[in-house]
Amino acid sequence: MTRPGAGDPLENALLDGRYLVQSKIASGGTSTVYRGLDTRLDRPVALKVMDARYAGDEQFLTRFQLEARTVARLKNPGLVAVYDQGLDARHPFLVMELIEGGTLRELLAERGPMPPHAVAAVLRPVLGGLAAAHRAGLVHRDVKPENVLISDDGEVKIADFGLVRAVAAAGITSASVILGTAAYLSPEQVRDGNAGPRSDVYSAGILTYELLTGRAPFTGDSSLSIAYQRLDHDVPRPGSVIEGVPTQFDDFVACATARDPAERYADAIEMAADLEAIAEELQLPDFRVPAPRNSAQHRSAELHHGRMTESRPAAPPPPAKVHQPTRQFTRGPEDWPERRPQESHPEPDHEYQPISGEFAGIAMSEFVWARQRSRRMVLIWVAIILAFSGLVATAAWTIGNNLNGLL
Repeated sequence: MTRPGAGDPLENALLDGRYLVQSKIASGGTSTVYRGLDTRLDRPVALKVMDARYAGDEQFLTRFQLEARTVARLKNPGLVAVYDQGLDARHPFLVMELIEGGTLRELLAERGPMPPHAVAAVLRPVLGGLAAAHRAGLVHRDVKPENVLISDDGEVKIADFGLVRAVAAAGITSASVILGTAAYLSPEQVRDGNAGPRSDVYSAGILTYELLTGRAPFTGDSSLSIAYQRLDHDVPRPGSVIEGVPTQFDDFVACATARDPAERYADAIEMAADLEAIAEELQLPDFRVPAPRNSAQHRSAELHHGRMTESRPAAPPPPAKVHQPTRQFTRGPEDWPERRPQESHPEPDHEYQPISGEFAGIAMSEFVWARQRSRRMVLIWVAIILAFSGLVATAAWTIGNNLNGLL
């Protein structure tokens, strides 16, 4: 994948008269992912734009549209939502939910091997998304860290359902497709290209191995040599590579990556159930998966926000202050003494503020004098009422005490 950069001809283009391409997130051999905006609904989206060479392949376009419609019907928290698909000029594209964060690949590069509780936190939503697809009769075919996205809020989602199948249907041979998936292909995919739910289980088992150990189980000089190793070799037990891996996870990986599909978990539903049993047995604590800090998505967001700041017109200078005679009726916020957090009851400000100026042609001092005179009159009337009430109360008390004598 290449980093976002300048000079991309698609940036600032409007796809299908609706989707504004803003900045590149990353690109591979078959597609480029952009940060975009749905101008009709005013919401951010991710735009996966396929290479222009696929625009003229009718078989690819048919499969691309079919897969997009099928995946769009899936609803699961572990799946990146698909909103739309289209063909603009020479570019087929897919409109998806924008995940503000990064990929599992980027997180592994930053932090290395994960402890068992973190592995379980990643696998739960991944297997949940795969399980939803398997129930619907769909197969992902390309489970790998690059296709697992982690949001800044700790959400884990799997993306790119059906895309490999659409590319495979095209009459174009792409070495980059093999390169991108070689480390995670199941033996049956390498042997004859067949894929089913158990193939996704195998890839998820390889993914688990890499999460626990920080590296893939097979290495080689070429993608083909890596792919063919799994035909004759079992995936090593993670505990043989790194200390501290529980034997339950060794068995978990061994069952998921068995070379014979019949010996694996039947689908992601069964694999997820076994994961929960292991987590309960080991009493693994809950864990919030962190998003990678230095991700392509974050760099793209910074690039986009930087461009928005540069294109925003400079703020006009503040208007000149005009003397307002009424300003002295009260004190403005800028005059308030700064209150420190520990000062819950600051000392009152007793500083004398001289009154001067005019309002409506009348001296401000006259307003003050009139207000003070009104206050004095109120106090006088209050005193009179209190005195009168006291006299009435005294007379009533005297009469009450001498009522028998008077009678």
